[in-house]
Amino acid sequence: MRLENIVIDARDPQSLGAFWRQALKAETLTWEPDLVELRLSIPGGPWFDVCLPRVEGVVNDSPRIHLDLSGGADQARIVEELMALGAVPLDIGQGEVPWVVLADPEGNPFCVMEFRPEYADAGPIAGIPVDSADPERDAEFWQALIGWEPCEGVVPSLRHPSGRGPLLEFCPGLTPKSGKNHLHLDVRPPAGATMGESVARALAFGAWEVDHEWDVPWTILADPSGNEFCILQPGEQG
Repeated sequence: MRLENIVIDARDPQSLGAFWRQALKAETLTWEPDLVELRLSIPGGPWFDVCLPRVEGVVNDSPRIHLDLSGGADQARIVEELMALGAVPLDIGQGEVPWVVLADPEGNPFCVMEFRPEYADAGPIAGIPVDSADPERDAEFWQALIGWEPCEGVVPSLRHPSGRGPLLEFCPGLTPKSGKNHLHLDVRPPAGATMGESVARALAFGAWEVDHEWDVPWTILADPSGNEFCILQPGEQG
């Protein structure tokens, strides 16, 4: 399977999409009142889409997954540009750290990172940190699921086999949550696979199915730490 989507629940997809389109310099695929889809292509590496569906009642004060944007030597300039687009500084108790914590126009926390060698060739998103009850176990789960490879990082981390694109980083400790994550990942099996085979494979690696009331063509699972992800219908992977 391939990691295809980063999904951010949005109260106003077009307003929030305008921010993230500029922040990531992404291509517009879909621009509808209830759904915005943006494509981010990493030269020589993977592509994936940032999807912003309309979701009522979004509560994002305790996210388990967030985005770390690349900053490096241009960190201060990038922070200034993001604030001009509508981001605001955010204090989550981080104290004195070399990265800058901001919130997007709907309050979703994200960070702008300082220079780190492991973020070379990442593109605009340096990392996707995921809260984990067991970082080594969860890294093994996602490696089996999507085929990304272990790489150097402050915490157990995976990267696309090209060596380019963001790091998927597994951070110790779970933030309590009362509902579903409002940022999650979607994966797509290859053409020729079946949904049943793909779900069974994920369950064998340690996922479990999530009870829900939505009538959707994909399957909603949770990783071993309880972070939701979706398996999309098998198809061409680009």
